[in-house]
Parts: sequence; structure tokens; C-alpha cells
Amino acid sequence: MFDFYLYNCCAMKIKKIIPSNKFVNIICAAVIIIVIALVYVFGFRSVVERDVVFNVTRGASVSDIAAQLESRDLIDSQFMFKLAVRGNGGAVQSGQYDIPRGTSVWRIADMFAHGDVAATTVVIPEGLTVKQIKELLMADTGLTGDVECGPGTDLPVCNLRDGDLFPDTYRVARGTSRLALLDLMRKKMVDLEKNWERGGRVAPRPLKTWNDVITLASIVQKETSKKSEMPIIASVYLNRMRDGMRLQADPTVVYALTGGLGDMRGRPLLRKHLKMDSPYNTYTRSGLPPAPIANVGLDAIHAVLSPADTNYLFFVADGNGGHRFARTYEQHMKNHADWRVIKKIQNKK
Repeated sequence: MFDFYLYNCCAMKIKKIIPSNKFVNIICAAVIIIVIALVYVFGFRSVVERDVVFNVTRGASVSDIAAQLESRDLIDSQFMFKLAVRGNGGAVQSGQYDIPRGTSVWRIADMFAHGDVAATTVVIPEGLTVKQIKELLMADTGLTGDVECGPGTDLPVCNLRDGDLFPDTYRVARGTSRLALLDLMRKKMVDLEKNWERGGRVAPRPLKTWNDVITLASIVQKETSKKSEMPIIASVYLNRMRDGMRLQADPTVVYALTGGLGDMRGRPLLRKHLKMDSPYNTYTRSGLPPAPIANVGLDAIHAVLSPADTNYLFFVADGNGGHRFARTYEQHMKNHADWRVIKKIQNKK
């Protein structure tokens, strides 16, 4: 339809100037055919017969890339690819690209020119330690490289501690290095700290530093996954600190017992473990541990900075994924007895 209309228009205009000039009409038709052929080659025609992944290495020339594409039967004309690249600005961006079956030369050039690289989604749950996050990243095949720095490298990402990373869902280019993703997570947590400082470094008594805030938030994060409970649990620990009581938080013992892994991996936490000698054992040491025991999300941080207004000093599991809270030790013991009954019933099922 397009070529017929264009042909008639061209022919009518030429007739006004040179009536019955068949030679000009033939030239006009030839031009139209060439234009249509080029549109077909660039816009629709493809020699890609299967979905493939193609890597554009940093510093590779357009000629090198064209030769690689042709050798892998993804294009049949290096000249057409170069022409398409020129039409898209003349440059390509490095990265890993998904090229679906049926992709045209023009579309491939457009992808490379605009950096439309293949992406991967990495989900970092809240409450994991640095060791656990590194294990998770090493298992992700969409990422590359190691999680540890090479000898002689001294960058912030090379000296991570728990509390330095911000758990979140990260969508990055496939092939992104694991160290680069760790550094992205670190920078997001740095930004949170800077925002807190710009806001006046406000924290509930007796917390004073960002380390205090994140350390308590890490304990809250490990104690519950329920957002609604976090401010209440934060208030329990703050009340204990103000009253001079020890925190007696089981997750701090687990952290010490596992060498910073934070996961007993099926082993039970026993009463004898509560007596172990460690600066992280809040059963034997007063105050907060020296540093966070996990990497925390916004909910836990907000819970610590804006805790609930309670007089609770104790809490125990309620058997339904939450906790029962108490002001007095007597009430706490009653709640504890109820929990033991619930646990016994659950174990029989």
C-alpha cells in the first residue's frame, strides 16, 4: 500500500514537469524499491535463529563486534551493522546482551548503542550477616567475580562489617561484579547515615551514635520479622538499658557462637551457650554489643529511632509468629509457661 501510494505521487509530480517521461518514472520506482528493501533489512529481516547471549567487551571496536556477530550467524552483513550503528550515534556500550530469536540488525545496533543490557535481580533479605550475603551472591550465576578483594586492595568494600550493607532488591546488569554490588549496598547504607546526620543525629536515650542505632536495630531485626512489633521490641531493649538491665538477647549469643555467621544451621541454642565469654554475649555483658550483628532494613531502623512508648521489660514468643510482652518478671514467667505449653503441643503435631 505504501509503495503504491508513493509511486503514484512521485509519478504524478514528475508528469507535471515532464509529461510522459517513462525514464523518470522507472528511476522513481527503482528508488522506492531500494528504500523499501532497506526498511525491510533494517526493520524486519533477521538471521538470528535462536535466543543468544552476546558479550560486548569494554574497548572493542565496532568492526570487531561486527565480525563477532557475523561469525556467530547473528548478522549476515558487517556493512549493514556498521551502518545501523552509525545511525544510532556511532558508538556501542559494553555489557552482556540478550538477543532474542528474530532480532533485526537495526535492533541489535540500537541495543548496543543505548546499553540495553541484560539484567538480573538480586534480592538481599533483611537480617542477614555479611557472611550470609556473600554466600548468597556467590550462588547467583548472574553475577561475576569474587566477593573478596585481591591482595593489596584497600577499598571500603574490602573491609565490610555487619551493619554496613543495606538489604534491598537490586536490579543490575547481568555480569555485574559481586564486589560492585556489595559496594552499591554499602553506599546506600552510607547515604542513610548521612541523612541521619543532616537531620540532627536524633536518637532515643541512651543511644548516641549511628553505630548504637544500627546495633540495636540489628537485634530488633533478628528478634522479629513483623514490622508492627519492631517498635515495641525496640522499646523493651531501650527500657532495659535505661534501667541498667542486661539486654539478654539470644541473637547476640548466636552471633558470637557462630563466629559472625548468625545462623545455628539446625543446632539448638542451649542454656550453657548463654554463659560463653564474648563481648557480643548480652547475657554476660551489659549494654549493647560492640557492633551490629546483622544488616538491617528501614523498618528496623525506624523502629529504633521511633520506638513505641511502653513500660515493657520482657517478651517471649506467642506461638503464632509474634510475641507476648510484660512489664513484670512474674507476668513474663506466666507468658513463658504458656509458651512452653504451646511449644509442646506444636511438637506433637
